[in-house]
Amino acid sequence: MGVIYRKYIKRFLDIMCALLAIVCFGWLFIIVGLLVKLKLGSPIIFKQPRPGIIDKKTKRETIFMMYKFRTMSDETDENGELLPDEVRLGNFGKMLRKTSLDELPEVFNILKGDMSVIGPRPQLVRDMVFMTKKQRRRHTVKPGLSGLAQVNGRNDIDWEDKLNYDLKYIEDISFANDVKIVIETIEKAFIKQEGITEGKMATAQDYGDYLVERKSVSKEEYDRKQKTAQRLLEQFRKDNE
Repeated sequence: MGVIYRKYIKRFLDIMCALLAIVCFGWLFIIVGLLVKLKLGSPIIFKQPRPGIIDKKTKRETIFMMYKFRTMSDETDENGELLPDEVRLGNFGKMLRKTSLDELPEVFNILKGDMSVIGPRPQLVRDMVFMTKKQRRRHTVKPGLSGLAQVNGRNDIDWEDKLNYDLKYIEDISFANDVKIVIETIEKAFIKQEGITEGKMATAQDYGDYLVERKSVSKEEYDRKQKTAQRLLEQFRKDNE
């Protein structure tokens, strides 16, 4: 039954859920969009390339543009450099992230087929290049709006645990498990309002930085993999010009 759900039913439910969210919460999209415009200005939508499901022909992760409501300002210092994330992420941005309202536009990624309602959260390309071959098995399924790691601590757990939860999820994809994660997501995001901040940091620590901090990779390897990530992003931009 799990195979049938994964191959045929899950995508159908993704489309139905995305359409239902747009129809039922269109008013919320408009309100949040107007508030972002008022508080932070344009653009309202923050776009960022993220790794998606592995392409069966190339055997490599696809890269797609993920949509979110903007949560940070464009404040710069006297030299024109962007201020640190914790400065640009004001109370309004923190509220959007705590309630996960910033992630509402991802329903359009679900509708397009880039994402699923439930699956491993799409990390950054610069995180992906530091993952082991086993960890990158998380990309054998579509990334999700929420996932097993998100209902088990989100960014309060370390990277190894987060990736292990992703691998655990792909081993047992079922309707019952997905419904359970949806219910727990609603509870944590809207009732308990658990944010995505990590300790005293405004945003989660990159996987590469995490590995360097723990001396799991050398500075040379870190620099090499960062360049790999840059090449992947440059190719993505060229392909989408």
